Amino acid sequence: MSIIRRSCTVLLWLAALLFLFAGINTNDPYMVPLRGTGKIALLVTSAAIVVALIRRGVWRRPGIAARLLVLLWCLPLPAMLGADLFFEIRKHDVLQTETAEAIRLGRHFMVGYSSFAEVAALAEKGLIAGVYVTRHNVAGRTAAELTSEIAALQQRRRAAGLPPLIVAADQEGGIVAHLAPPLTRLPALSTLAALGPERRAQEAERFGRIHGQELAALGVTTNFAPVLDLKPAASRNRLDFNTLIGQRAISDDPATVSAIALPYIGGLEAGGVGAVVKHFPGLGRVSTDTHHFTAELDTPVEELEASDWRPFKDVLSGSRAQLMIGHVKLTALDPDRPASHSRRIIDGLIRQQWHYQGVIITDDLVMGAIYQHDVCVAVVEALNAGADLLLVAYDGAQFYRIFACAAAASGKQQIDPAVLIASDARLRQAFPID
Repeated sequence: MSIIRRSCTVLLWLAALLFLFAGINTNDPYMVPLRGTGKIALLVTSAAIVVALIRRGVWRRPGIAARLLVLLWCLPLPAMLGADLFFEIRKHDVLQTETAEAIRLGRHFMVGYSSFAEVAALAEKGLIAGVYVTRHNVAGRTAAELTSEIAALQQRRRAAGLPPLIVAADQEGGIVAHLAPPLTRLPALSTLAALGPERRAQEAERFGRIHGQELAALGVTTNFAPVLDLKPAASRNRLDFNTLIGQRAISDDPATVSAIALPYIGGLEAGGVGAVVKHFPGLGRVSTDTHHFTAELDTPVEELEASDWRPFKDVLSGSRAQLMIGHVKLTALDPDRPASHSRRIIDGLIRQQWHYQGVIITDDLVMGAIYQHDVCVAVVEALNAGADLLLVAYDGAQFYRIFACAAAASGKQQIDPAVLIASDARLRQAFPID
């Protein structure tokens, strides 16, 4: 057998294994690009290769290896069908959750979505407290169309006798402005850092007011901004394609961050939208991208209190802002789990030591730092730690798995009812029904 022929055979085996892996994991967040037409392309390619192998007589060759190769290329279809069946069964079970339990747990989840019909069903049944809108919700659409869609979701909630949905967006300015266009694309808040104090505050307030007014006109109630992480001194890891804190952070000076963030939040609130500051305990010293990998922050607490955490403490005590907690492990307080589901950090540090009793929202649970580990443990621990809203943003289809984790734990009395009651009170105060 020639080298070229051997190489082609090896590539066929590797490709078959890759296609099979994709079929088995078709509903994994990393497979989002394969949804829809991607699945069809995968299946058509698999079928075409099977036909080609049979026509070339591979099936009739002596030995078992050739037939195994053909069979391997037949497996992506049943693998994908099995994965989809399992997904649909879990989805059905979640949608059939008893109403009182759905509402009791659902008020702690916020979900991104692609399908209006699908998210409307979740909203009507009380399985979610809010929705997250982003680029794909405005792609190829006008602001009026998104406004109408959000209004229709809120109408479904009213008809079901449920509180209004929280509607969140990521509109920081700069490289993270997911609803621009159709909204105004503003520069990053970091562009204000070099201005004099008075002008800086005026411009920050103006930026906030523009964001607030435009988001409120769409029906958005909450903006995941501003970023309070300190700007890192060193260049970031080349594998960081998402966090990019060096381009999103306001400044490396804590006082400057606070001086810009507070008037920005004031402008945002004046425009009718609440602020969620992020990403506690801070990403400025972390080089790993939590969208994909586990990350650790090894800095002593005393040093963080004097620097990275100053903007968080200033803003949380000086405004009505809510807090997004990230997936970084703060090793000095809890080396065993990310901050987003650490009782020592959420309850011990933020609630007890800092006396912050506002709403705490987790960063997206679909990120690799959480989802690629034991996401069920993370969900239960986050709720028991006192996190008020659990965010499922990038791939809203993962909501069914994540909610099923919470429902299963609730059925086993593994979620502290007293913690949920306290969380409900915070949510009612932050998002009044009237």
